[in-house]
Amino acid sequence: MTSTPEPATTPFTSDDLRAALGQFATGVTIITAAPPGGAPVGLTANSFNSVSLTPPLVLWSLSAQSGSLPGFQSASHYAINVLAADQRQLAERFAKRGIDRFDGVAWRPGLSGAPIIEGAVAVFECSHHHQHREGDHLIFIGKVAHCQRRVGVAPLVFHGGRFFSDLPF
Repeated sequence: MTSTPEPATTPFTSDDLRAALGQFATGVTIITAAPPGGAPVGLTANSFNSVSLTPPLVLWSLSAQSGSLPGFQSASHYAINVLAADQRQLAERFAKRGIDRFDGVAWRPGLSGAPIIEGAVAVFECSHHHQHREGDHLIFIGKVAHCQRRVGVAPLVFHGGRFFSDLPF
């Protein structure tokens, strides 16, 4: 059996990696959950993507250092709210630390109780399917129990450390 040699690498820092990853334009989500016996948790994330149509699986990741991690791990379900172009302020709010992120935010409980953000362009309500610890993050794989979308609404996009909302749809 022949082994494939490791490709040559050049040194780079975590800041270099973050900057390079920032060149990949992504949608912006607010992930929410209602942990048992606790206040709802939510945060802004752009680490969301699809995994499988059959079964319907999606994934997102969260830093193992996040203060929200225990809330997401203890909740049986969560919602992935894909933000509309006019929801930049919500993205910024849910990215802040040390505040009640839900204060004054229009939301309703989803089928499992996870908060659904009003005005989102799409929502995926998920049950925990699997969790993987990789590097400094936990990867959540969710089985989609319900999804909905709004037609004709532009999404909020993140690229190069900035939000963009003036997109064709």
